[in-house]
Amino acid sequence: MQLRQEVSAWRPRVAGVVEVFHARFTAHAYPMHVHDEWTLLIVDDGAVRYDLDRHRRGTPGGTVSLLPPRVAHNGSAATSHGFRKRVVYLDTTVLDERFIGAAVDGPDLADPVLRRRVGQLHRALTAPGDELEAESRLALIGERLRTLLQPRLERPGAHTASPAAGTRHAIADSLRELLDERLVEGISLHEAATLVQAHPAHLVRSFSTAFGIAPHQYLIARRVALARRLLLDGRPAAEVAIEAGFHDQPHFTRHFKRVVGTTPGGYARTRASGH
Repeated sequence: MQLRQEVSAWRPRVAGVVEVFHARFTAHAYPMHVHDEWTLLIVDDGAVRYDLDRHRRGTPGGTVSLLPPRVAHNGSAATSHGFRKRVVYLDTTVLDERFIGAAVDGPDLADPVLRRRVGQLHRALTAPGDELEAESRLALIGERLRTLLQPRLERPGAHTASPAAGTRHAIADSLRELLDERLVEGISLHEAATLVQAHPAHLVRSFSTAFGIAPHQYLIARRVALARRLLLDGRPAAEVAIEAGFHDQPHFTRHFKRVVGTTPGGYARTRASGH
């Protein structure tokens, strides 16, 4: 099979949209990672399978997938010829965090109206000057998402945003706060365990159980997310590597390519391609 990789990423001047990401992959597999934003995904060709909150999910034809912020997931092709996808990353002004649990319960939305509106949004986002149209279509998408997710909030036994409870989850929360605070400079497991007052092995197990991702994977994912924002701001990749907390350029490139599917340089070049 011939390997193909086509990536385009940009940040439009549309409130609520953090990034637009279009990609075609034949063999790339995303490791477990998190995003700070909502991931609104449509697949135009092929299919994607992924794990979210320890459940296997997929993107059957015509669905819209909504992956919530700060919930770990991975992803790979579910067909032999790969997949072609369009993603828009949305901040919580479009959809607030109270819907996270509802999205975890059912991230793949088989709703033709929503699917059509997301496609219309992407067409507007690829045309500089059509920002008002994009904002209008995004407003309708936010309304539709709330309509689809609201009944799940009212259902008895609905999934909450916290995937675990009790002492173990409190320990995991404390470690996540430390990792967020030390995103760039980093923190050793020994120091984290001392600050949280937990055995290092227990700390790692608690975090992995609570969030479905190991602490080191979480830290790398957050650093890559920061790097994406800096690259879309036009910062040179060599500077971004250090500012996002990576040891050096090779370390940065290796992890960025695993998470995003292309190199930092390739990603940055798409920004200057006319969007």
